[in-house]
Amino acid sequence: MLVRKLLPYFVQGIAIGLVIGLIFYFFAMPNATRQQHAVVEIKESTNATVVPTDGPASYANAVEIAAPSVVNINTTKLIGGRNHPLYNDPIFRRFFGDQQRGPSQRRDNSLGSGVIISEQGYILTNNHVISGADEIQVALTDGRQAEAKVVGTDPETDVAVLKVSIENLPSITFGQSDVLRVGDVVLAIGNPFGVGQTVTQGIVSATERSHLGISTYENFIQTDAAINPGNSGGALINAAGELVGINTAIYSRSGGSQGVGFAIPANTVKMVMKQILEYGRAIRGWLGIEIQTITPALAESFGLLEARGIIIAGVMPQGPADHAGIKTGDIILQMNGRPIIDGTDALNQIAQTAPGSEVHLSGIRQGKPFSITAHTSSRPLPENHRTEP
Repeated sequence: MLVRKLLPYFVQGIAIGLVIGLIFYFFAMPNATRQQHAVVEIKESTNATVVPTDGPASYANAVEIAAPSVVNINTTKLIGGRNHPLYNDPIFRRFFGDQQRGPSQRRDNSLGSGVIISEQGYILTNNHVISGADEIQVALTDGRQAEAKVVGTDPETDVAVLKVSIENLPSITFGQSDVLRVGDVVLAIGNPFGVGQTVTQGIVSATERSHLGISTYENFIQTDAAINPGNSGGALINAAGELVGINTAIYSRSGGSQGVGFAIPANTVKMVMKQILEYGRAIRGWLGIEIQTITPALAESFGLLEARGIIIAGVMPQGPADHAGIKTGDIILQMNGRPIIDGTDALNQIAQTAPGSEVHLSGIRQGKPFSITAHTSSRPLPENHRTEP
């Protein structure tokens, strides 16, 4: 009986003890509680729609606008061995006749693409598409064909300008490639494998890609839109059907598209094209120097705070840099007040300077700060430059 009478008091005491313990745990030990149960702030959308609704369900309008201006380019190279010197000997020819003149020539055909940029018949393509070609045939989507002449080429950006004599040509509209953002939708139009015009869709994966070894001056748009063999020289367009690039190359171990393609930005192509039409070639500034990018190891050895800039590895005798007093071993950190990132950046800055312009260089010479002014001249033509009237 006594136990039954005391039992309620025991239960009440236990309950009060638990309450006091909980109060002590949450209020007397806040730091321990917070460490074990940290509050993580996240951003959570309140929109129930998973897929954005502002994108078009079809890009047919963009393709309809741009596709007629994309052409197929068929090039022919005549390949054959040289005649043996004996075939030029009259006595030898007397016995064997002219029919034994040596190996006959064969024709090597290849396919590419191009873009009509003017109703006057001017067509943009890659230099590597038409390089070394003896004949160039252009085929339009409406079935018309014509022989094309080379107006001029720029191997250092892999751009070529052709011209055909056809009336009522559909020309493409240039877009602003410098406003492209990673994630923008783009379409690649071309004629891969000679199967006819095709369209592939993707997004911009990156902009201002360089150090690829594709050309001397690199500023590529990277895209996962498939750029297969034969697409070279074709159009990369935006969702409005405007030209934002010229398809140039793919990165592939198998020869097929693996989602890494490169296109020359439309703004770069337009600048080179205007110079070719006006001067017959691209005009660039030149200093006559060999340069090497400052690596982390070089920066440490020279006591530089960061790995950027260039070191002069060589100076061409009697060139603009030589006349200005630039010396081998000079470290150049700024050009016209703008920091130099690496060798590619320095090369592009010099090239964008008009011949005859002043270039102000500053950096370090023999451990001491120095500055110097040089006057650029016109960059010499590369060996594989080609131009026709």
